[in-house]
Amino acid sequence: MTLNYLGPNGRRNTCWAALALLGTSAVPMASAQTNLSPITVTGSGFEPNARLPLDATALTGSRLGLTARDTAATINIVDRDTIEASGARDTTETLKSVPGVVAHQFRSASGSVSMRGFSSIYGATVTQLFNGIDASYSSATNPIDSWLLDRVEVLGGASSFLFGQGAVGGAVNYVSKVATRQPLQHDTLLRAGSFGTYQAAYDVNGEIGGKDSGHFARVAISHQGTSGYVERTDGRSLVLSASWLADLTPQLTHTLAYEYQTKDQQNYWGTPLLNPTTEAQIDPATRFKNYNSADGAYEQTVQWLRSILEYRLSDKTTLTNTFYHYDAERDWRNVEGYQFNAANTLVQRSKVYIQKHGQSILGNRIEALHKTQLFGKPTTWSFGFDISRNNQTRYPYSAAAIFSTVNPYGFTPELIFQIPGVTPATNPDQDNRTWTQALYAENHTRLSEAWSILSGLRVEHIKIDAVNHRAINAANPLYFQSHFTPITGRLGAMYQFAPKANIYATYSTSADAPSGGGLSTINYGSIKDWDLTTGRQFEVGSKFDFLDGKGNATIAAYKIVRKNLAMPDPANPTVSIPVGQQSSRGIELQAGIKLSPTWNLRGDLALVDARYDTFMQNVAGVGVSRAGNTPISVPDRIVNVHLGWNFAPAWAVETDVRSVSAQWGNVENTQRFRGYTLLGASLSWKVDKNSTVTLRGRNLTDKFYIEQGDSIQARIGEPRNFDLSLRSTF
Repeated sequence: MTLNYLGPNGRRNTCWAALALLGTSAVPMASAQTNLSPITVTGSGFEPNARLPLDATALTGSRLGLTARDTAATINIVDRDTIEASGARDTTETLKSVPGVVAHQFRSASGSVSMRGFSSIYGATVTQLFNGIDASYSSATNPIDSWLLDRVEVLGGASSFLFGQGAVGGAVNYVSKVATRQPLQHDTLLRAGSFGTYQAAYDVNGEIGGKDSGHFARVAISHQGTSGYVERTDGRSLVLSASWLADLTPQLTHTLAYEYQTKDQQNYWGTPLLNPTTEAQIDPATRFKNYNSADGAYEQTVQWLRSILEYRLSDKTTLTNTFYHYDAERDWRNVEGYQFNAANTLVQRSKVYIQKHGQSILGNRIEALHKTQLFGKPTTWSFGFDISRNNQTRYPYSAAAIFSTVNPYGFTPELIFQIPGVTPATNPDQDNRTWTQALYAENHTRLSEAWSILSGLRVEHIKIDAVNHRAINAANPLYFQSHFTPITGRLGAMYQFAPKANIYATYSTSADAPSGGGLSTINYGSIKDWDLTTGRQFEVGSKFDFLDGKGNATIAAYKIVRKNLAMPDPANPTVSIPVGQQSSRGIELQAGIKLSPTWNLRGDLALVDARYDTFMQNVAGVGVSRAGNTPISVPDRIVNVHLGWNFAPAWAVETDVRSVSAQWGNVENTQRFRGYTLLGASLSWKVDKNSTVTLRGRNLTDKFYIEQGDSIQARIGEPRNFDLSLRSTF
């Protein structure tokens, strides 16, 4: 059996399903996911926003099958019911209910996540995983349709010991739907709303081949489209997942999962700031203007293949092998820079950027889970070996110079190849091959009824091979190679002082790319003399129930220190040296309570103090200290509140408030983007036992706010909008 599809640059690749079946491996969590039954919620349609899912298995916090409550770390789970209740349309929106997380689409290239004082915009300090796999490239996190998701799990703080390099501030894991051992069920969604938004989605799961065949299949498909809230930002996407779960023997189970994602959108790269830009103000008359070329676009096609083989040797021992293949093609065609002239009367357009990317990942993960006793105490071990190869090829064309000056309130955009000097030709830039091998072990031991310890260790070997296709010189050789061997780990202790209450303390470490960027795109200058940067975190916290189980809550306090940041040498600012340091400390609180049979309340608060402890900025060849300044795109306060009320047997209403404090737009801390508070609400009517109609409104006060920005332009948040959806299950 073969599966054929187009790979990077039009190559036709063949994935051998037989090979995948026999030699599998790479996401233990994906295998664990296979055996998890979906969380079924009864009663209020807003039950997902009541009690926290502390007793759900958290695959991202550990490889040991522990619940969120029993893991000595901060873990947040956004399950499928919560995704539906919130109306989240893509992976970015699923994160907006997670404490301390700011998520948005950065320009039009990637989904950005900020948490615990660190941001994925400027490096891999917050890792975004897909079924436990890190694509190691920011554009791989471009938001995708949430219909593919079973749940999202977020682990706070340093966590390289679980998934490899990166994850100083935390890790986000998007877990896909796969076939489950459930009776036949159909799930449909139809949605239409403001700005020409629409969605049609279908999901079917059930047994195939007759009753008790041991074979189950699932297919999920969704098509979305929009005209965009900014002019000339039409977009279309199609996602498809198909999976087959086979109980080959009572001990042997195999899951084959395939995902296809395609997106074609006209890009919005931001709105120019009025001068002086340090005040971070935008002319309201330009709120919906797009200064990109008429054919500005981002296109991507992504394919995932995973094969998970699970063998249960006994009730105490399980072997899991996961093989995975990732293939992506991405094309950009844009004018990306817009800046007002000094008098704020004209907009200068620059930064023509045309690029093609091809990326492929081939990997395998094999692991063992074993339950036994250690000195007479119950203990669980996990051992594993990861191996992967990440290939990335880039074909860019860029021109930074200003090429046109236009009326900010009305102009006729050109086609990008009508711009003088711009041609369809692209030039190969650099081929990067990143080879990763890792051994890891994790243990959970219950010392007594009250005390337990959690530990983990990962030893990784990373080799980078790069071929330069640009001009060859001392700073850019034809070929270079580099090796890294990071060792990261975790040690935590938990004390359960009541049946549903505990306190814990944990210490964990991380390792990151030396320049703060991903290893798949790293260049010679950033790694020739450097090792990986390092991070460490100390966290204390508590997880507990209250009011006789009607409510539960978590509280955590942490401190993170990241060392060896790239910074200009004070003696020679034209040369960077790895001596910078960034730190953050904060508190996160979250609680959920079922106030009554008809009322639910859930809320969270995150406070963070992040700063550069040591950091020099190169300003016109002079090193200027920015020590004590706050990093870019890091708010110091985030608040979320959700309130649900079933005011009649078939009717329910939910309101949500989200408040994000101000953020700095530059390392000088002279440009400050104002904070914002957003109000949303929904009204649901249960037509019958199978169907629900929901009217949802977002940003009901039509707040004019900035999601993210830089020195000259900013991305405007979504204005007031509504959608009407029909969800049916049968």
